Amino acid sequence: MKDFGYDVSDYCGIDPMFGQLADFDTLIEQAHQRGIRVLIDLVLSHTSDQHDWFKESRQSRDNAKADWYVWADPKPDGSPPTNWLSIFGGSAWEWDTVRRQYYMHNFLASQPDLNFHNPEVQDALLEVARFWLERGVDGFRLDTANMYAHDAELRDNPPLQPGDGINGIDVTNPYAMQDPVYNINRPETPLFMERFRQVLDQYPATTSVGELGAVRDMYETIATYTEKGKRLHMAYSFDFMTPEYSADHITHILCTMKERVGRGWPCWAFSNHDVTRVVTRWGTGPEGAVMLIALLTSMGGSACVYQGEELGFPEAEVAFEDLQDPFGIRFWPGYKGRDGCRTPMAWNDTVEQGGFSDTKPWLPVAATHKQRAVNVQDADGESTLNRVRQFFGWRHNQAALLRGELTVLEAPDNLVAFRCETADERLLCVFNLQDIAAEFDAGTSGVQATSGHGFEATTEYQAGVIKLAGYGVFFGSLG
Repeated sequence: MKDFGYDVSDYCGIDPMFGQLADFDTLIEQAHQRGIRVLIDLVLSHTSDQHDWFKESRQSRDNAKADWYVWADPKPDGSPPTNWLSIFGGSAWEWDTVRRQYYMHNFLASQPDLNFHNPEVQDALLEVARFWLERGVDGFRLDTANMYAHDAELRDNPPLQPGDGINGIDVTNPYAMQDPVYNINRPETPLFMERFRQVLDQYPATTSVGELGAVRDMYETIATYTEKGKRLHMAYSFDFMTPEYSADHITHILCTMKERVGRGWPCWAFSNHDVTRVVTRWGTGPEGAVMLIALLTSMGGSACVYQGEELGFPEAEVAFEDLQDPFGIRFWPGYKGRDGCRTPMAWNDTVEQGGFSDTKPWLPVAATHKQRAVNVQDADGESTLNRVRQFFGWRHNQAALLRGELTVLEAPDNLVAFRCETADERLLCVFNLQDIAAEFDAGTSGVQATSGHGFEATTEYQAGVIKLAGYGVFFGSLG
C-alpha cells in the first residue's frame, strides 16, 4: 500500500485491511441486485516489489521469472541504462543488489514494471482478468493503459522542445522536460489490448475504459487504443483535467475529438483521484457544480462523475503532516499532491469523521465537505445533490443526449453551445461557464424550451434569444 493499492502484491486477492474475497463476492451480488454494475481498477503495467513474481525474478538471471520484469545492465560507469525518468521523480531505474542489474519503474521504485515483450507475462495478466470476470465483475478501468510496453532497444528519450508539454504532467516535475517516446506509448501495447478485448468479449455486457496519460497527442492515442471493436471500448484523457477553463478550450476539445477520433466512443471526466477537484481548479466554486455536471454528461459518449462532484465538493486542504501521497510529499510545496481530492466522503455532518468511519481514517475529513455532507443536502430540495439527481433523471429519457450526434455551435465568450441530434430528436444545449448573465442568439424562433431538468429558473427564452443567468443552462427542442 505504498501507492494506495496501485502496487499490487496479489492479483487475485483482497488486501486484509479491506476484507476478503467473500466480502467482495457479496459486494458484487448486492450491487447486481440493485441494478448497479461494478468495474474494478486493474493495474497491469507494474506490480509491487513484494509480489511473488518479482521476488522470484530478482533472485537470479536464469530463474523461471527472470525475464518477467524489465531488467538491464548498467552503463560501464555504473549509471542507469537510459535517461528515462519516473513520473514520481528521479530515474526510472533502480539498482538491485541481488541481480546486480537495474530494474525499470515508471512510478515508485517499489513498483517494478512488467516486461510485456514476454508472452508469459501477457498470458498471466489475461488470466488475472478472467479471474475477476468469473467472479462477476462487469469490466475494468485499466490504469496507465498506454504504459505497458517499453522500447526493447532501450533508447534514450529526446528532450521536449520549449513550449511543448505532456498531457497530465505538472511543469514542476522534471518528467515534463522529456518526450517519453521510448519508455511508454509503445506500439506493442495496443496489440496487447486486442488480446485483452478478446477475453472481455467472452463475457457478455462487459466493458473497458483505459486511462491514457503522459501523452503529447491525446486524440491520436485515443483513436489508436479504441480502434472500433478490437481494443478498448473507450478511453479517457486528461484534457479536461487541467487548469485551463474557457469556452474556446472546451469547444476545441469537442471539435478535435470528433475530427480525430470520428465515431469512436469518448469518455469524459472533469475530475478524478489524480487531479485537483474541478470546482476549485476551474474556479467556479460549488455554485457552478450543477452546470459542470450537466455539461460533462451532455457531451456525448460516457462520463465519469468523480465522488463528491454531485455534492459540489471543493478541493480539501491537507496539511503536510497529514499527507499520504508520495507524489505530493516528493514535490511539496510546488505540487501538493493528490490527497486533497482523495479525502473521505462526508455522509453526515453530525457525527465524527463525517459518517465515513468510526475510527481515524487514512486522510482527515474536510470541514468544507462536512458542510456539504449528504444528509445536509438531502434535506434541501434545491441543494447541489438534489438538483443533480433531478437532472440525471431527466437526462435518462433524452435520446439525443444519450446517443445523438454532437455539433458544436458558435457562441459568445463564456458560453458553450452545441446541438445533439438523432433521427427523431434535435436538442439545443447552451451552458454559461461564468457567474455573470449572458445571452445566446439561437438564430431561429423555432426552439421549444424543455422542462424537467431543473435549470428552468436559470434561463429566459424569447424570440430566438436565450438569456442565461450565471452558471445557467438551457435545453431546447429544435423543430
